[in-house]
Amino acid sequence: MLAMVASPVFADGLVGDAAQTCSGLAGAAQNGVKIDSAALQAPSALAIAEKAGSPAARIAPANPAFCKVLGHIDPRDPQAPPIKFEVNLPADWNGRSLQYGGGGFNGVLITGLALPPAYPFDKPSPLARGFVTYGTDSGHEAKPGEPPQVFALNDEAFENFAHVAYKKVRDAAIELMQRAYGKTPSKMYFMGSSEGGREALTMAQRYPEDFDGIFARVPVINWAGLQHAGTRSGLVTMGAGWINPAQVKLVADAVRKTCDKADGVEDGLVENPVGCKASFKAETLRCATGQSGDECLTDAQIKAIDTLHATYTFPFALANGLDDYPGWGVSGEDTPAFAAAGGWISWWLGKAAPTQPPSPANGIAWIYGAGGIQYVFARDPKLDVTSYKPEEHRTRVLEVSKLMDSTDPDLSKFRAHGGKLVMLEHMADYAQSPYAGIRYFENVERKLGKTETAEFARLYTAPGVDHVGSGAPANVDMLSVLVDWVENDKAPGDLEVVEQRIEAPSFTTTRSLPLCRWPAWPHYKSGPPSQAASFTCAP
Repeated sequence: MLAMVASPVFADGLVGDAAQTCSGLAGAAQNGVKIDSAALQAPSALAIAEKAGSPAARIAPANPAFCKVLGHIDPRDPQAPPIKFEVNLPADWNGRSLQYGGGGFNGVLITGLALPPAYPFDKPSPLARGFVTYGTDSGHEAKPGEPPQVFALNDEAFENFAHVAYKKVRDAAIELMQRAYGKTPSKMYFMGSSEGGREALTMAQRYPEDFDGIFARVPVINWAGLQHAGTRSGLVTMGAGWINPAQVKLVADAVRKTCDKADGVEDGLVENPVGCKASFKAETLRCATGQSGDECLTDAQIKAIDTLHATYTFPFALANGLDDYPGWGVSGEDTPAFAAAGGWISWWLGKAAPTQPPSPANGIAWIYGAGGIQYVFARDPKLDVTSYKPEEHRTRVLEVSKLMDSTDPDLSKFRAHGGKLVMLEHMADYAQSPYAGIRYFENVERKLGKTETAEFARLYTAPGVDHVGSGAPANVDMLSVLVDWVENDKAPGDLEVVEQRIEAPSFTTTRSLPLCRWPAWPHYKSGPPSQAASFTCAP
């Protein structure tokens, strides 16, 4: 594991009396930014929730005394919702700030109090390390019983979701830091996963001078493509193509049988998923004549799997010249499902075949994709999604792609600013295709040159890990990686990820693996397969 980067020798505190300074922030209004409340919070202890959920979501880290500021930014359109935000100002400040990205369609306030993406469970939180932390609801609030995409019917709300909200909240946070500490931050960081990963790359592309270090985990960068490809993957399972849980395990077992030993050791993990996608064929599981049941697949089910793995192509080019979305990969099909995460069952198939309107029993890709088609692209909540054709909504599809797709490979201004970017793709991700992020990074290399790209950007790939960090070792302190690179000019090489038990306070490491820079992947040398030292990164 990486050693945690030390805070600077200097430390700033809230100006004057901490409680008075904090409470004095409330009530201020400037340029549409209003501070609704500000109160000094006492230190809090580590807590672990018993509820089901992704591993990191269960942990509420210990935090120090801080000033909790809640505010909102008024919209121009009176029909649009405000942008809500939270800024956490530690009593002892290290001079840095960290903005957290959101997830899904957002609609909930990101507090900045949780663990950031990929963060080890046993490390002090960023707030405890002295960072000002902050987040936003992206300019709308999800309501129970409503599809999460309803907000997109309002133009300003959708623009806020696309990029405007994160920029406005970043600027509001700087003003609060100036008032609370008497100075602005020396370095600014952004960390996001999934939709938050898209937001992270959006900051590098649209606002290249706003952040010094950016971490984008499993970024949903080709957003328009994902909504269409996810919908297609749902449509092909609407009926005979649906695959039940027993058959999901059948496929996962076949993938492991085909590919597990490719790295040199049989350890239940496909370390080379790229090679595995080329070698695994779902048709080898086809039911023989007269055969049926959970031990084989029908033609319709094989077609569904082949569709999931295949590229989705638009009849016209989207933003930045892209006209397709890469297919999904292999491995991790039977990753155990959490409340909102898991392999095929959670993301693709659900517990029942897709319906219109989508039901909670459907896969998240169908819920997100079908709703996106109705509310975002067609803007017709009653649309029969099976009849949708992108060419009939070309103008709107292009408009959305221009707003939402973080696919511009020209990061020259971000590089010139001195910014550093780290991307991480999980190779058993069925929420979005890791190959979209891989392609983006390679496009950056083609645009700027490999040598030039290596000066400021890294792409890592984690085999066997699902969208939210389950299924294989996935935890790594990317915040320290960024700080070391930005502030100490220590460019990262191959790293190490760990898998940890959620058992405070030790959070015992049960397994570790090299985290290799793309296009390398872990090859077994010798020793216990549960230890990273037993592997080496190689092409």
